[in-house]
Amino acid sequence: MVPGTTTRPTADKVKESMFNMLGPYFDGGQAVDFYAGTGGLGIEAVSRGMDHAVLVDSAFAAIKTIKANVELTKAAERFTVKKMSVQRALDEFIAEKKQFDLIMMDPPYAKQQALKQLEQIRAGHLLVPGGRIMIETGLEVAYPETIPGYTLLRKQTYGVAEVIILEAE
Repeated sequence: MVPGTTTRPTADKVKESMFNMLGPYFDGGQAVDFYAGTGGLGIEAVSRGMDHAVLVDSAFAAIKTIKANVELTKAAERFTVKKMSVQRALDEFIAEKKQFDLIMMDPPYAKQQALKQLEQIRAGHLLVPGGRIMIETGLEVAYPETIPGYTLLRKQTYGVAEVIILEAE
């Protein structure tokens, strides 16, 4: 866990459900976990078959926790940890022409930039065709039924959180 109250880790029950919605296992691929917090979503993606995950967070305490959690996997080479803002990471990945099979976003509920970031992801071709985005959000944030460039695969509510699964068109 990250010390303090600035990081809200995804509950194990919700995480299990999120990955079951995506498909319980992956056949390789590249993932990125924006707003990584403890690194739990990216670590789970690799444990379910992703080849590699990039874990992005801007908080020093979160990065320290992510690194400790990655070491516990005994497969640290399958992870890249980046201490930077999501915006800086998006700019870097677009400039490097990176592409991901799975993008995970669990932004702070009160500071949602996800719609703007979804547009950047689409415009920058960060998601492979047919790639998926998994977003955990608070119920107070309203997402439109259609988001240009994406197909809504699933929307599920868990207590005060909502999980949205999108697929690149």
